[in-house]
Amino acid sequence: MKLPYSIEKLNIEDYDRCSNIRDIKNDPYHECFLKDMERGNRIVYIYKENGEFIAEIAMVFEMEDRDYTIPGQRIYLSRLIVKEEYRGQGIGGILLDYMVKKIREMGYHEISIGVDKDNAAALHLYRKKGFTTVLYEGADQYGEYYKLMKAL
Repeated sequence: MKLPYSIEKLNIEDYDRCSNIRDIKNDPYHECFLKDMERGNRIVYIYKENGEFIAEIAMVFEMEDRDYTIPGQRIYLSRLIVKEEYRGQGIGGILLDYMVKKIREMGYHEISIGVDKDNAAALHLYRKKGFTTVLYEGADQYGEYYKLMKAL
């Protein structure tokens, strides 16, 4: 039986197609993310239905912030974003499960994420999926947030 969706590694040439999920033109991190992809430090996976980009998530291998990454031990999950009209259908959970399996197979022992304190839906999902260790609680120019971790 064929699944109604696929999860595929994003080719950098198709990065602009992510504009179907989020406004990449006004994303202040757009250039940084592209450079990270070119260097192989960021790998993006896309959730697709009938060829349409519905959601994305990325794994990041190294960041300056040691809460998020420890080479060979902890990897950072970045930008779990589901297209607005598809939210609440379990797609975020499917992507998280997919990434946890993939990261475990790669030999990592921990996964970190960052989440805004006021993002109740994301916090609920992350906690449900085992991101229960609080590495940091603080604020930046965008608001209050948590750095959470899941041990594999």
